[in-house]
Amino acid sequence: MSVADIDAYISALPEPKRSTLEEMRRRILAIVPNAEQKISYQMPAFAVAGKVVAGLAAFKNHLAFLPHSGRVLSQLDRELEGFVRTLSSLHFALDEPLSDDLIAALIEAKMRVLEGDGDWKRPE
Repeated sequence: MSVADIDAYISALPEPKRSTLEEMRRRILAIVPNAEQKISYQMPAFAVAGKVVAGLAAFKNHLAFLPHSGRVLSQLDRELEGFVRTLSSLHFALDEPLSDDLIAALIEAKMRVLEGDGDWKRPE
């Protein structure tokens, strides 16, 4: 799985989902430029040092940011006020990507979870 697989996933979406997820992809890569782009659980994912730190998905009535952990979103209760979410999925509008600051906070929270697990070291 590769960049081409994410390209195919996103290009198959109707507007405005397509452009919103493409913008989310750009924003994630601005935060973790060396992330490996791949498909995980049939959705676009971004991995650092072999561990997924962010995922994206399109659904009928919303888009989702997926930290691939049930321990991330609860760390950001204040920042996520007003968003619909599950234990491991943050929902957002079809035509409005998450802010750069929020994406950075989500990825940082995931990296803290990974470091706490003890089997992952943040790349220098």
